[in-house]
Amino acid sequence: MSEILIGQDVYDVESTTVLPETPEEKAKQLPVPKTFHILAMVPESEEKYESGIIKADKTQHYEEVLTPILFVVELGPDAYADATRFPSGPSCQKGDFIIVRPNSGTRLKIHGREFRIINDDSVEAVVDDPRGISRAA
Repeated sequence: MSEILIGQDVYDVESTTVLPETPEEKAKQLPVPKTFHILAMVPESEEKYESGIIKADKTQHYEEVLTPILFVVELGPDAYADATRFPSGPSCQKGDFIIVRPNSGTRLKIHGREFRIINDDSVEAVVDDPRGISRAA
């Protein structure tokens, strides 16, 4: 039996670790951004090149890690609240595809999908259709 001690409490790891099974339960595990942070998801990269050749797994991994495109999942309560820093208003909103610097933010993997927590001032642009946009080599 595996036990861990946290402060004065002892927890049985095997009985307290239950992974969610349904998509609804998995969605509840997403972190809630606080203060001026934004939770964004990395879109999945294409499995094939335009020519039809299948990409190597390592190539797909690098494309996802270094992508400049993110999808905004949630904004923290203070994101874009400072009118002196953002006189034109928010740079993005929930549901937008945004352009950021590659590999920016805090990287998280949740149920096999990569998410990032970025600062509100990391957003450089919003794009309606991110297909065809990739990081320049």
